[in-house]
Amino acid sequence: MDTKLFFQALSKFLIGFIIICMLLFIPAGTLDYPNGWLFMALLFIPMFFAGIIMLFKSPDLLRRRLNAKEEEDEQKTVILVSGIIFLVAFILAGLNFRFGWFHLPTVVIIISSVIFLIAYIMYAEVLRENEYLSRTVEVSENQKVVDSGLYGLVRHPMYTSTIFLFLSMPLVLDSIFSFIVMLVYPIIIIFRIRNEEKVLENELIGYKEYKEKVKYKLIPYLW
Repeated sequence: MDTKLFFQALSKFLIGFIIICMLLFIPAGTLDYPNGWLFMALLFIPMFFAGIIMLFKSPDLLRRRLNAKEEEDEQKTVILVSGIIFLVAFILAGLNFRFGWFHLPTVVIIISSVIFLIAYIMYAEVLRENEYLSRTVEVSENQKVVDSGLYGLVRHPMYTSTIFLFLSMPLVLDSIFSFIVMLVYPIIIIFRIRNEEKVLENELIGYKEYKEKVKYKLIPYLW
């Protein structure tokens, strides 16, 4: 086991946990926010086990996932706007609970939790299929085009899964206002894909042929 990688991953995990706790529970004014803890469990328990698996099975993939330094200027803007959206969405969810502005039916929260977990499983499958995945737009040395599994259906299944994750997230948190804010996220992803495909076409051998083979970017038979 790579001890340095372990502590790097653990530190980022704990920092992320603490930051999201603060963004949810400080605006809520209490730790007694059941939907907040439900979301934390749905997000961080699978993340912890996925990190352990990658640490032993795919350490290089884990390193790339921990690399958050984006080189593309357009992508830096996308990341900044995404961060602001998440910040506002989490704070609104906490405030919504604190002041009781609007509560969703329990069935909506249950269905959203199921969708969140399914999207998480889809995300994990994408990680399994594509060992070259990074959090930044880049082409790794010796990288090859992956065209099987979910990549045989759409060119960007990771973004498909994150859209379902992030749109179900505010509903798990019982906040319709956060959901409205998060509707901006799919638009951001469209801009990110536009820039990413330019990079892949120029730097990844075989990507242009892959685009001819797999026509859809995010949703089969739609776009």
